[in-house]
Amino acid sequence: MRRVPTTWLLVLLAASSGALQGAKTLDLYFIDTEGGQATLVVAPSGQSLLIDTGYTGFGGRDTLRIAAAAKDAGVKKIDTLLITHFHDDHVGGVANLLDRFPVTTFVDHGPSVETKDYPSAYAAAFAKGQHRVVAAGDKIAIKDLDVTVVAAAGNAIGRQGEPNPNCAGIPRSQSDLESGENSQSVGVVIQFGKFRFADLGDLTWNKELALLCPENKVGRIDLYLTTHHGGESSKAIWGMTPRVAIMNNGPTKGGEAAGWKNVMASPGLEDLWQLHFALAGGKETNVPDTFIANVDANDQGKHLKVSALADGSFTVTNPRNKFSKTYAAR
Repeated sequence: MRRVPTTWLLVLLAASSGALQGAKTLDLYFIDTEGGQATLVVAPSGQSLLIDTGYTGFGGRDTLRIAAAAKDAGVKKIDTLLITHFHDDHVGGVANLLDRFPVTTFVDHGPSVETKDYPSAYAAAFAKGQHRVVAAGDKIAIKDLDVTVVAAAGNAIGRQGEPNPNCAGIPRSQSDLESGENSQSVGVVIQFGKFRFADLGDLTWNKELALLCPENKVGRIDLYLTTHHGGESSKAIWGMTPRVAIMNNGPTKGGEAAGWKNVMASPGLEDLWQLHFALAGGKETNVPDTFIANVDANDQGKHLKVSALADGSFTVTNPRNKFSKTYAAR
């Protein structure tokens, strides 16, 4: 058998290592807006999608935290800003954001059903850029990614899904505010190769059922951002079989025990990560500190980062303690 010279072996190994290190990733930054919502999505192409902006006020706190994540990602502008719905914890930070970043395209579900109009600061912002109203089934153009709107303006995407065996016995909620802004949330599935991430905003119980029962119209996902900051949700979410969930809770908002237990019981869930230790839950309904970005109320606004490869593998990193965990392709 002919032997390969050692020098050639070294060249081949170096090339292989370089290819792995140079593989482009989809990067997601789950930003601590203390019970609000802001997720920065950075495609392999470098294009950016920011989902929600957190609160206004607090000395521009939430925009400063978005800016810190953007600096880590090398992002200097927001190509697309998606506002899931018009509550202050999701849209409030728009004015602060525009002080720091240019935004090219603004995306939403249409005027607020609660005020019959757009928030004034948001309307002033999109008047200077491109504005698009999306419906369930639409696509949002981000190079290298497939971004599908699965819910918007109270409607679920009109496609057939797999039967969801977890729907049996789940009642409709009699207290669900189906006429409020939460029910209008824009929910998206972001796909990069085999990797799939779902963010359903603050969809209410009955709207979640319409999307996931009796058929799961979202499909199976790898990463799930808990609906409504980790508030109570139904077993319907189990049909998506998430491998990992991120809870965008604050110290005193979101992360309720019932919602936490429901997510933790999802079949096949490998890990739950939290932006905050939920003070009301105690140790029994919080994950170990290793998986929490901010472990006390007086935090430094640490985020969680997820980097995904097209083969479906991904790594979650907690910058507070430098802990990372990789989930292999399956």
